[in-house]
Amino acid sequence: MSIRRSFALTAIAVSIWLGACTTKPVVAPEDAAVQRIQNVVVIFAENHSFDNLYGMFPGADGVSNATAAQATQLDHDGKPLQELVVFNAGKPDERFPRMPNKPFRIDAPPVNRAIDQIVPSPIHAFFHNQEQINGGQNNMFAAMSQVGGWTMGYYDGSQFRLWQWAKEYTLADRFFMGAFGGSYLNHQYLICACAPRHADAPATMRAVLDANGKLTKVPGSPSANTAAVQVVSRSGGQVTSDGWSVNTSQPSFQPSGIPPADGGSPDLANPIGRASKDVPVPPQTARTIGDTMSAKSVSWAWYSGGWNAANAEGRLPASVVRKVIYASDEGSLNFQPHHQPFNYYSRFAPGTKARAEHLKDGDDFLRDMSAGTLPAVSFYKPAGRFTQHPAYTDIKSGDQHMADLLDKLRASPQWKNMLIVVTYDENGGYWDHVPPPSGPGWGDRFGPGTRVPALLIGPTVKRGFVDHTSYYTTSIAKFITRRFGLEPLAGVREKAGDLSGALQP
Repeated sequence: MSIRRSFALTAIAVSIWLGACTTKPVVAPEDAAVQRIQNVVVIFAENHSFDNLYGMFPGADGVSNATAAQATQLDHDGKPLQELVVFNAGKPDERFPRMPNKPFRIDAPPVNRAIDQIVPSPIHAFFHNQEQINGGQNNMFAAMSQVGGWTMGYYDGSQFRLWQWAKEYTLADRFFMGAFGGSYLNHQYLICACAPRHADAPATMRAVLDANGKLTKVPGSPSANTAAVQVVSRSGGQVTSDGWSVNTSQPSFQPSGIPPADGGSPDLANPIGRASKDVPVPPQTARTIGDTMSAKSVSWAWYSGGWNAANAEGRLPASVVRKVIYASDEGSLNFQPHHQPFNYYSRFAPGTKARAEHLKDGDDFLRDMSAGTLPAVSFYKPAGRFTQHPAYTDIKSGDQHMADLLDKLRASPQWKNMLIVVTYDENGGYWDHVPPPSGPGWGDRFGPGTRVPALLIGPTVKRGFVDHTSYYTTSIAKFITRRFGLEPLAGVREKAGDLSGALQP
């Protein structure tokens, strides 16, 4: 063989090898792990901090790691409380003992409240949560709550069925609610990483703040040793002074907590409201994760327990007593309209194609998972009676409901390529000792708020693992965006993790 021919053959071989490298690039293990996921399922429960439910989880940053400064709650004057007193209607609740100023077990003496019992619900609102966190010290939870020292309670979670799932797969112990406050705003952060606009909200809906941006206390407001905090309030302080809707407000579309107007469209909430504080939020137009998925033809659905029943009931005249929407009677689904974030957006208004295609009932979720026809991304919102929300349901009912769903998902034909995220919308006003991240790239005026539990489950998830990566509610959108190559949502904070740390490389 001539030298010239040898060089030519070598050049051809190199060219072929380079071409192969170009058409089949080496994929980083982390990217390969993300691309293995074909179905994302998000189960969104209610109102518990990480320490409240998983503060005793082995290997996690739990209650025993709290410093004395974090555990010791302060009065409004900055001095430690003498003891923890539980309040009801602003006064000491004699059903509960007075306890030392430190975290306590709810399900053990002297409190002895089992997980099948309904317990008080601490206030969980936007401005309250910021004051409770107190610059990361987490030492004003009791003083800034209408139930006082109850905020410091936690459970031995080893009795939960979900705890066993956490032991088998991954528990994230640095997962923070996306925004300060309650369920309404954190559902919005789940889907759009943003606060809704309500620029023309009446003065009766706007928060009353002092010169330091904190809730204005009633003159002569009592010590947290003797009575619950009293704040100056025109209502619930739903809207900031510059028109951001941050505390529970109702959608303009049914199902809503505001019935239709007499003689008006049955699909719409009364625009005047039953009182000035009940003016519904105008239909929103911000870009949601649903919009970015639809733009890339990624299939998705928001499944909600009781959706069909609530839709039908919401269209009834105001004179008809509601038995589904905000109905806490025994056996009621107790549907919560402010837990339905897509129903606040004009694109998903009644009668639209997008609404029919993407907003579905909880029974549809059961049917689709059994048939193996779940879309690429599924959000599931349990009906109120199964969310574990204090005051109107217990922990055990929701624990069983969600664990049963996980059993069904593991038996689903789509399980082999599935990532399930079970997390909580917010902390429910309960104390947690880990301060939320703050500063550029980590936080802004809306959050993040207090730490909440998050379980990451699936065949490609790390087993028996506690993930210490800092995540927010918006990390879910960040993962979906990365997996399906979507347009990023502007409100997703730069330094938030994207859940990939929980996947097997």
